[in-house]
Amino acid sequence: MYHQSLYDIIEPIKLTTISRLNKGKKWEYGYNKEHDVIVISKTGQIGEIYKIQNLKIALPKAPAKVDRHTDRWVAEPYPKELKSIKNIFDWREYPEEFTTKWGAYIDEQFNRREQGHWFNNKGVDTYITGTHFMYLQWSKIDVGQPDFREANRLFFIFWEACKADPRCYGMAYLKNRRSGFSFMASGEIVNLATLASDSRYGILSKSGSDAKKMFTDKVVPISVNYPFFFKPVQDGMDRPKTELAYRVPASKFTRRKLDGNNRLEIITGLDTTIDWKNTGDNAYDGEKLKLLVHDESGKWERPNNILNNWRVTKTTLRLGSRIIGKCMMGSTSNALDKGGDNFKKLYESSDVTKRNANGQTRSGLYSLFIPMEWNYEGFIDCYGLPVFDTPTGPTTGPQGDVIDVGVIEHWNNEADGLKSDQDALNEFYRQFPRTEEHAFRDETKNSIFNLAKIYEQIDYNQDLVSSNVLTRGSFQWENGIKDTKVMFSPNPKGRFLVSWVPNYNLQNRQTSRNGLKFPGNEHIGAFGCDSYDISGTTDGRGSKGALHGLTKFTMEDAPSSTFFLEYVARPQTADIFFEDVLMACVFYGMPLLAENNKPRLLYYFKRRGYRGYSINRPDKLFNKLSSTEKEIGGIPNSSEDIIQAHAAAIEMYIDKHVGLNSEGEFGSMYFTDTLNDWAKFDINKRTKFDAAISSGLAIMACNKELYRPSNPFQKSKLNISMAKYTQEGYSSEIIKR
Repeated sequence: MYHQSLYDIIEPIKLTTISRLNKGKKWEYGYNKEHDVIVISKTGQIGEIYKIQNLKIALPKAPAKVDRHTDRWVAEPYPKELKSIKNIFDWREYPEEFTTKWGAYIDEQFNRREQGHWFNNKGVDTYITGTHFMYLQWSKIDVGQPDFREANRLFFIFWEACKADPRCYGMAYLKNRRSGFSFMASGEIVNLATLASDSRYGILSKSGSDAKKMFTDKVVPISVNYPFFFKPVQDGMDRPKTELAYRVPASKFTRRKLDGNNRLEIITGLDTTIDWKNTGDNAYDGEKLKLLVHDESGKWERPNNILNNWRVTKTTLRLGSRIIGKCMMGSTSNALDKGGDNFKKLYESSDVTKRNANGQTRSGLYSLFIPMEWNYEGFIDCYGLPVFDTPTGPTTGPQGDVIDVGVIEHWNNEADGLKSDQDALNEFYRQFPRTEEHAFRDETKNSIFNLAKIYEQIDYNQDLVSSNVLTRGSFQWENGIKDTKVMFSPNPKGRFLVSWVPNYNLQNRQTSRNGLKFPGNEHIGAFGCDSYDISGTTDGRGSKGALHGLTKFTMEDAPSSTFFLEYVARPQTADIFFEDVLMACVFYGMPLLAENNKPRLLYYFKRRGYRGYSINRPDKLFNKLSSTEKEIGGIPNSSEDIIQAHAAAIEMYIDKHVGLNSEGEFGSMYFTDTLNDWAKFDINKRTKFDAAISSGLAIMACNKELYRPSNPFQKSKLNISMAKYTQEGYSSEIIKR
């Protein structure tokens, strides 16, 4: 049975508080700092609160009466009497009796556009935003009128929150193929442009021709087919190719302006335009936009760069610190070296749980991912709900087609059929992702390691998410007294992820030789560490410190050849990082192989009396080490020999212990972030891959014997030649040579 995790209905605010403020209609549209929710209600009252990708969104309170003439969404037919009216000027020619008759209908359409709409869907009172209503009721797409889909309802609720939040520049939507984003974005750009005056709206895509096609094939037809009461008078051609201009007299219509009893005042022009630009880093540079639609943003190939473009276009959406426009960005992802990597960075920098002191994400956008099972064509029932599991009874789609298998089973069957072609499988994952990992899958030819096995393990790990294989936590000294015993405690904000904690009798094992401390579990495993020396960096980021623990093949009560600890973080100071590493080594009683070209960590160990925990470089005899290497240990992870040995170590481990093995069992490498670092690893740009560096050092530390140099001593040759004598006279003499 499938359990959805796309959204939750939560109760972060006391019901009494909601009731009290509802009574006075005190809830204002926008971000409510006191309760940390975004209110998208425009009635002053709120109802359910959704959490979508960690964004808390307060919906309007459901009205006392919801239209129940049907049990699903059905678009209302446009009244025949109004179809012949093309513009406001035609409307004015009709008698008062006619305009009065249809005034209430037009009023209701404006109200739904502004406040959203409630309807009955399979017995449930269901809310859609005003933008979603305009898309379903008044937007013409390639198949005619759009179907209602629950996935799109959640998309538009999230988008409304982005618009309502003054801290937000818009959304970065990671989607699956054929999800309808281009049409939804086109509907929104027309909806907003026909409401605003003196404004500009723009479109970008992966190429200029794609942006033009979106404009001519989607935006313009939606505008042309708007009813007269929503459509401003248009300048230029009916179906323009480059710019849709609402420049001639028009305004935001209201019921009052349509009332035949009053003369319309002189209407000023909207002076609002929608256009598109050729793809480029500086597109729309220096302009001011109310909405930028960024289509196919995960497919910008060199020399174009979506990151560079966003840095430019972001400035078009603000005046000083005030955000005046929004960006609706959405795309599937190309392979990483074909634009996908930059989009991935932009998407990951849009995480709403990671904000700066101004309350903004690093990109300013809010990320949204809707798994493919929510929006896969052919597996949406007549109520617009996804059919996750294989139905037990009759189930039909919007057009009456029978659905007899669930989308999860269908997807699994497709994926199983492609497992012999890893690149085809990865492309399928990118087009129809069930996880963010799927969406950013890379091509196997771009990695020096066996990507097929890495991705097999990632998929396996994804299925284990609910089984709590990994525990996040922290280490601390017992009673806060350093250099005693170390304790581990689970902590959701901890910097360590562990899959194995040793039994009590193995914890804090330590020996002493010549007054020095040595780890007592060196025969069980070892750590590898990619350290750093500088606490702060000029850009506030810098590379992270990384630590990995790996067991050897062992007969002790420990898993064999298994990574059991992952730490990838950059605490506020380097000393905090050093102490974290030291505590992990002491707790597990295992030694550490670290880079000595960043020596502060190793000097920290030495000062604290833990020089015995630092492994000497395994590729040299002790008498061949430099004085510094003898003093602190470690390995210079910069020479070509070490670089190649490091990569070979990871390659060896992947082939033996990652993915599906010959016995049909999966490896026990549960740290997906490290697997992804291996997948992206570039041996020529190693410094970017902290997890890969430290995990490779851990593998080398557990296989020191492979790197031990051969003994240079050579035995002298044994002389077994026979002497020869002369045979002349009465005595023999040795023949000299």
